[in-house]
Amino acid sequence: MSEEVDPELQKLLDTHPCYNEKACSQFARMHLPVAPACNIQCNYCNRKYDCTNESRPGVTSEVLTPEQAVAKIRYVKEKVPYLSVIGIAGPGDPLANEATFRTLELVGKEFPEMTLCLSTNGLNLPQNVQRLKQLGVKFITVTINAINPDVAAKMYSFVVYEGKVLRGVEAGRRLIQNQLEGVRLAAEAGMLVKVNTVMVPEVNAAQISEVAKRAKELGAYIINIMPLIPVPGTNFANMRAPTPRERKELQDICEPKIKQMRHCRQCRADAIGLLGEDRSAEFAQFTCAAEEAPSGEPITIEMEGKTRHKVAVASSDGRNVDLGFGQTGSFHSFLVEAGNLVQLGKVEVEAKMDTPMMGSAHREKLEGMAAALEGHDAIVATEFGERAVKALKDRGMAAYQITGDVEKAVLESVDRLYKKRAETFE
Repeated sequence: MSEEVDPELQKLLDTHPCYNEKACSQFARMHLPVAPACNIQCNYCNRKYDCTNESRPGVTSEVLTPEQAVAKIRYVKEKVPYLSVIGIAGPGDPLANEATFRTLELVGKEFPEMTLCLSTNGLNLPQNVQRLKQLGVKFITVTINAINPDVAAKMYSFVVYEGKVLRGVEAGRRLIQNQLEGVRLAAEAGMLVKVNTVMVPEVNAAQISEVAKRAKELGAYIINIMPLIPVPGTNFANMRAPTPRERKELQDICEPKIKQMRHCRQCRADAIGLLGEDRSAEFAQFTCAAEEAPSGEPITIEMEGKTRHKVAVASSDGRNVDLGFGQTGSFHSFLVEAGNLVQLGKVEVEAKMDTPMMGSAHREKLEGMAAALEGHDAIVATEFGERAVKALKDRGMAAYQITGDVEKAVLESVDRLYKKRAETFE
C-alpha cells in the first residue's frame, strides 16, 4: 500500500515501527507519559501506575512534565541511537491534556529529526487536527471500538464532552461521530492514520469488519485489531479474551478492506525501545523528581565465547518466516556454526490455538511452548507478545521478530545475538 502514501510521508513510514512491520526490528519508539487526564472511561481500562511487569495501554511508572520529557529524550537518545519516533499515548488521552501540546512544541524544536506520533480516543480530535498539524504531528492513532452507538454503550461507562457527562447510547453516538470526523480530517490534513480496535468477543467483535470498512473509506491507512486484556478492577475484568484463531480469522476478513497491523505489542504509555524489546524499566530510574540523568559505572556484558548456536524458526513451509510465536504447532530447528547452517528437523509444540490470548491458560500455553524449545539460543517468528518474550528469556532464549527467508533470518538472529552479548552499556 506504499503507493497510496505521499513520498515524503513514506520516508517516515519506513522508520516507524508501529505502522511498518519491517521497521519494528530496526527502529525504536519512545512514549512520553505526559497526559494523565482522560475524558472517557473504557470498560477495559485501568490506568495503574508503577507496574513495570505489565505491558498494556494506560500503564506507566511515572508522569512527566513537558520539560522533564524533553530531558529524558536527551538521555535515552544517547543509549538508544536507533530511536526514530516520539509518541504520546497517555496514560490518559493526550488531547484531554494541554501538556501534550507543550510537549510536542518542545520536542519539535529540539529534536526536529524525530517523527512525532500521537494516540487518542478521538473525542477531541476534530477541533485539534490543525493544531497538531502545525506542531508537526505526522502519525495519528484513533481507537474506534464500534460504529453503532448501541455497541459503543457497552464498551464505555461514560464520556465527558464540553463539560457534560454522557452515558449509554448518547455517549456512544457523540464519541463515534467525533472519531469518524477526526479520522477524516486527519487524513485530509496529510497525516497517516491508524485505527486501533479492542476485540471483545461477546461485545463488539461482530462489528469490527464494519469499523475496518468505514475507517478505510475515511482515509485511514491501517487498522490494528487488539485482543481484550481482562484487567482486574474494570467492568470487563471477567470477560474472556479472544483466541488467536478468532483474532486471525477477523484480521483475514478485514484484510481486503484495509491493511492489517499484526505485530502490535499493546505498549505501555512509557514504552521505550524496539517493539519487541521494551526497555522502559531500564529508564524508569529517570523519574519525575530527577534533576539529572542517573550515573554509575559502565555495565559490561561479556561474550560467552560460544560459536555454536541453535535457532528455532516459526515457518509454515520451512522456507519463509511467516508465523507468529503462538500461531504454530512446530518450529524448524537449525544449528549455526561459523556461518554454516545445518537443519536439525522440527520441534513439536502444543500451540493450543483455541486458548484465549490472555489469562492463566494463555500463560501456561506460552510456558509450555518455551519448555519444548529449551536448549535453543534464539527463537525467530513474525511476532511475539511480551509474555512470550519473558517465557523464552526465563529459559535463556532470545526472541527475534524477523520476516522473510528462513536461512537469512536464522543468520540475522545469530548476528544480533552475538552483538547483544558483546555490547557495553555506559
